[in-house]
Amino acid sequence: MYFFYFDESGSRDPSVGTRENPKDHIYVLCAVGMFEAQWVKFDKTISSLKIALGRKCKQPQQKDFQLAECEVKSNWIRSPKARLESSPFLCALHDEDRERLVGCYYEQIKRCNLVLFASVIDKRYLWDYMTHELLHKKAYEFLLERIEQFMKEYHSKHNALIVMDDTSKELNRAVAMKHAYFLHKGNENLEFRHIVEYPFFTRSELSNGVQLADLLAYNIYRAFRQEDFAYPYFSEMLPYIYRRRGADFLDGLKVWPEGSPLVGEARAWGRISNH
Repeated sequence: MYFFYFDESGSRDPSVGTRENPKDHIYVLCAVGMFEAQWVKFDKTISSLKIALGRKCKQPQQKDFQLAECEVKSNWIRSPKARLESSPFLCALHDEDRERLVGCYYEQIKRCNLVLFASVIDKRYLWDYMTHELLHKKAYEFLLERIEQFMKEYHSKHNALIVMDDTSKELNRAVAMKHAYFLHKGNENLEFRHIVEYPFFTRSELSNGVQLADLLAYNIYRAFRQEDFAYPYFSEMLPYIYRRRGADFLDGLKVWPEGSPLVGEARAWGRISNH
């Protein structure tokens, strides 16, 4: 069994606002794949460090931080204001300890032989009829396609379980229905034979895998939002993005729609085929 942890960066709102009141134009859906045998090592390493840092930074007479209170989100790491509002644990850490914790997440990519996938949507070039549901559906479909291709090529005897943040009953149901539709109907490119019937929803504060997907989704968002493909945190991810055997391109990275100049830039940069 392979676990694929999903998270997103950017807004699902398909509009980009106006010149006077612009909105972000990039949406990213990211997936981190992990073989089941690596899960204990991955989770224990990160959770043990969280517990150790929590004990180190707590004041006398305070209770230990619970693991559910030690969630890591990209926004909380980058923004002192967001951190102050949402994470007493991260606020209590010194800068070097926060960096150590984030570094521990990234170290697991190589240590646990993880594989990465991402859909990047440039909302400036979407059609007028696009809704937030259709936008997410396309991003999700692109990732399922690439996960299916990865499983078929490298792990044909195994299945893939999608793990996602438990946001709300309505959103969970919408995602589950999209998932079921693709698995039962397939799409114009392939049938989904290795993906488990429905996604598994979990609270992000309880899943180090979802938290890693959150960190990585922002790195991709940042690189495409600023059109800075040399962004170090993004560059360090590239060797772990899925590619077919013998391929020169990152098959696990999809930029859409085709009318976006980001597609051409990414191709010129030499990293994606975008099929």
